[in-house]
Amino acid sequence: MNIEKVAVIGSGTMGNGIAHVFAQGGYQVAMIDISQKALDSAIATIGKNLDRQIKKELIGEEEKAKVLANIHTFTNVADGVNDSQLVVEAATENIEVKKQLFQQIDQSAPQQAILATNTSSISITQIAAKTNRPGQVIGMHFMNPVPVMKLVEVIRGYATSDETTKLVMETSKKLGKVPVEVNDYPGFVANRILMPMINEAIYSLFEGVAGVEEIDTVMKLGMAHPMGPLQLADFIGLDVCLSIMRVLYDGLGNPKYAPCPLLVNMVTAGYLGVKTGEGFYKYTPGTKDLVVSKMFRP
Repeated sequence: MNIEKVAVIGSGTMGNGIAHVFAQGGYQVAMIDISQKALDSAIATIGKNLDRQIKKELIGEEEKAKVLANIHTFTNVADGVNDSQLVVEAATENIEVKKQLFQQIDQSAPQQAILATNTSSISITQIAAKTNRPGQVIGMHFMNPVPVMKLVEVIRGYATSDETTKLVMETSKKLGKVPVEVNDYPGFVANRILMPMINEAIYSLFEGVAGVEEIDTVMKLGMAHPMGPLQLADFIGLDVCLSIMRVLYDGLGNPKYAPCPLLVNMVTAGYLGVKTGEGFYKYTPGTKDLVVSKMFRP
């Protein structure tokens, strides 16, 4: 099968990033969201990201116009996926939402279409079981920011076929990405390693081992991480971190994956990081300045 048309479900940070890279790769992209306002905002974000590429002399104005012309918006899933060879779901990280979406996509997408999910931790096998084509269901876990990050975790569900995996690996390479094939176990590889590290950093703060800036400085300067784990958690979203830790804990049953009580409390209180303006750090709109959250001041 030759993939030319791709549908992306969800127009948030990951969805618009995925739409961006496929459109820049020359694919016709249907970007789908229930809100036209969200879709318009996503198109504006893609335009701004393309402007950054122009400023860095990676592309020209003509290519920007071509990329934007390759993206078409829809507020109805059936209309958006009806002639796509590949559908990439990038909706909220909630298994029930994803199961419902995949049932709907399965009914509307062409019979030969591959159905992919951008989930960072939820079982591909469970999602695939809600469709009539489990052999054509796969994970495509892009990294944020999608236009910049090279890695794509390609996750095989229990029933995912060799043909589906091969085509998704090849397609990822055509996008200029580096695909890595992994199997369907909680957290896959990226988050099975990353999230316990972030959780342990939160425990270190919770138990008074060190402060926010000190923990992040140790990891940046001592381990050559570009961003400390607490700042990274803020950028991922503390709610997302908590959700993934719960998937790991429930799926693997090991106490070492239990989410830190501080993380649970912060999410319950609505301190989710960048998206709410405050997490471990405070975020001032329009600046890159970080201030340690008032919750962690002595």
